[in-house]
Amino acid sequence: GSSRSFLNTGRGWVYDDDGHIVTNAHVVDGAQRIEVQLYNRERLEARLVGLDLRTDIAVVQVDPANLVPARRASRDPQQGEMVFAFGSPFDFRFSMSSGIVSGTGRTAGLQDIDYENFIQTDAAINPGNSGGPLTDTRGNVVGMTTAIATGRGNAFGQGQFAGIGLAIPVSMIENVVGQLLERGEVEKGFLGVSSVNAEEVRGGRFRQGPMRAVAAGFLGDGAVVAVVTRESPAERADMRVGDVIVGIAGQRVDSSAQMRTLIAGRRPGETVSIDVWRPTPDAEQSGEVRTLQVTMGRLSPETNMEALVAALRAVGLQRLATFSEAEAGRRQVPFRRGVLVQEAAPGSPAATELPEGSLIVEAYGGPVNNLDDLYLRITRGVTQGPRGLEVPLTVRRPDGSIVQ
Repeated sequence: GSSRSFLNTGRGWVYDDDGHIVTNAHVVDGAQRIEVQLYNRERLEARLVGLDLRTDIAVVQVDPANLVPARRASRDPQQGEMVFAFGSPFDFRFSMSSGIVSGTGRTAGLQDIDYENFIQTDAAINPGNSGGPLTDTRGNVVGMTTAIATGRGNAFGQGQFAGIGLAIPVSMIENVVGQLLERGEVEKGFLGVSSVNAEEVRGGRFRQGPMRAVAAGFLGDGAVVAVVTRESPAERADMRVGDVIVGIAGQRVDSSAQMRTLIAGRRPGETVSIDVWRPTPDAEQSGEVRTLQVTMGRLSPETNMEALVAALRAVGLQRLATFSEAEAGRRQVPFRRGVLVQEAAPGSPAATELPEGSLIVEAYGGPVNNLDDLYLRITRGVTQGPRGLEVPLTVRRPDGSIVQ
């Protein structure tokens, strides 16, 4: 259910022996109360453990008695392999359908998912399958059903099946769920480049030297590096403007959006092989593929959020940070997930409403577990009111009072 007391239903699957159940973030986001119905029709109260809005993955937990965890496949599925989708399409409870993997590495431009690297399947998927598992022929989970492309643009649980269902691959689920269980937030890899699709470069939008060489000599799909950030992992690995990223850790890269997802899915500190096509300096219309070893940085929540950070500073919120158990110990307060106001400008509107030491726990009615959650919820929900930036927040002040 949710704060507006209507019901939202979706599917989920048992992740481990501790009663953790994985589903889509959009199924449980903003719910005041979560209930899980098992195959034997038993109903259990569940609590939200954590969610990652950018990948649309959430974890809830129930009493683990009598639960049997799903087995997870050791690799993502390949094109042509047979798969089964489980769920309750149109409320036909506990249904399954079969098909093949039609394609992998798909991006669909879905509004509420920032990192897309979907499995595409023709197994029948309809409203009510969202969050359910996609398995191989042995019943091992290879992905989680997320969306249906309906032919009228892409929709979550709207419209009917048109032969294209999209699922999040198991490798991405394990990375995100593992981090949510460990620390309640998902650290994402950082490369330090801006890129554009190769076809845009061939279309003549970019005229400078290296881009001209790409337009003349590179024929395939890939992500063309347009900017390399100073002192970034990309610069340290000798990545250059005009390099075309064609592979990351053995997976082919067809677009800029796919490159962002594959980089975000690597853990900070991990060394990753990146294949780039680089124009030959002297020869026209030629280039060669090189493999660069890049040690991933950590994507800061502030990256690409400069305008929002400036707006928050303008109302007096100088420094914000994800609240940690260590910080709770230092301040001798009970720990709960949220964003700590580390510094509020004296005399500012924020200093009155959100004094230093306040904890922001909700924005727009949805839980705020970390700084990235806060920035993302504000970006998606912001409305410019007559007095500028107006954001509905729930805050626990240092004296213990809760204000909204």
